[in-house]
Amino acid sequence: MAVVFDTFPDVDVPRGAAKKARRPFPWVAIVLVSIALAYLALFLFVPLAAVFYEALKKGVGVYLEAISDPDAISAIKLTFIAALIAVPLNLVFGVAAAWAIAKFDFRGKSLLITLIDLPFSVSPVISGLIYVLIFGLQGWFGPWLQAHDLKIIFAVPGIVLATIFITFPFVARELIPLMQAQGREEEEAAAVLGANGWQTLWYVTLPNVKWGLLYGVILCNARAMGEFGAVSVVSGHVRGLTNTLPLHIEIVYNEYQFAAAFACASLLALLALVTLVAKTIVEARAQREYRK
Repeated sequence: MAVVFDTFPDVDVPRGAAKKARRPFPWVAIVLVSIALAYLALFLFVPLAAVFYEALKKGVGVYLEAISDPDAISAIKLTFIAALIAVPLNLVFGVAAAWAIAKFDFRGKSLLITLIDLPFSVSPVISGLIYVLIFGLQGWFGPWLQAHDLKIIFAVPGIVLATIFITFPFVARELIPLMQAQGREEEEAAAVLGANGWQTLWYVTLPNVKWGLLYGVILCNARAMGEFGAVSVVSGHVRGLTNTLPLHIEIVYNEYQFAAAFACASLLALLALVTLVAKTIVEARAQREYRK
């Protein structure tokens, strides 16, 4: 005859006590929120407010004159050109790399993942120096490029290459975990129904990761427009030709043109704010869609 001992007898717990037990300590939440807000105010809100204050301190006229300066206009155009080339190329690479890593098994898969993370572990200045060693006058392909009157370093192609290198992990890194979480069942079902690879990609895979893809593009574009280190090494700082907006800001600041420097910096700050808003909207839309 088996005897069962009731080690945890039923105990009536008052409703208020149960509700209090489920709720964390209020003072802990207050302290944590206060620390987070203080940190954001010190390292985000105050610097942003200082940028816009300094940019507009001498009036709107000085502000408009600074951002409409020919060198500033040239820097803005070059920044957009580098982003318009780098972001679509990284979009294609990110989709292809994420699809291969998440949906297929092949030799060198872990090596490919490591290479995708390489720009995160290498200083942007080092990556710029690598391009100088490869395409510079004393580099591996320097004599050949000079013989064929081709210029990469201290020219727009070098800036584009450096921007691509710095930004190519963003799209892939957003898509890889998302595609891995979704599994391969839908793609396998599409293949069974007769869909080819392109049809599976366009009509099955991409619709399932559209918000993650858009999120990665937003981050990639923000980094491309704000990149400084790698672009600084390969640009040569030629006014009106190879200066992007961050480089132009550094030059005018070093020349003690503080109003112009902060005016141009406010454009990058506006870009950061737009990026944050777009990121928040994409995250909210994605969460609503995944809940359905």
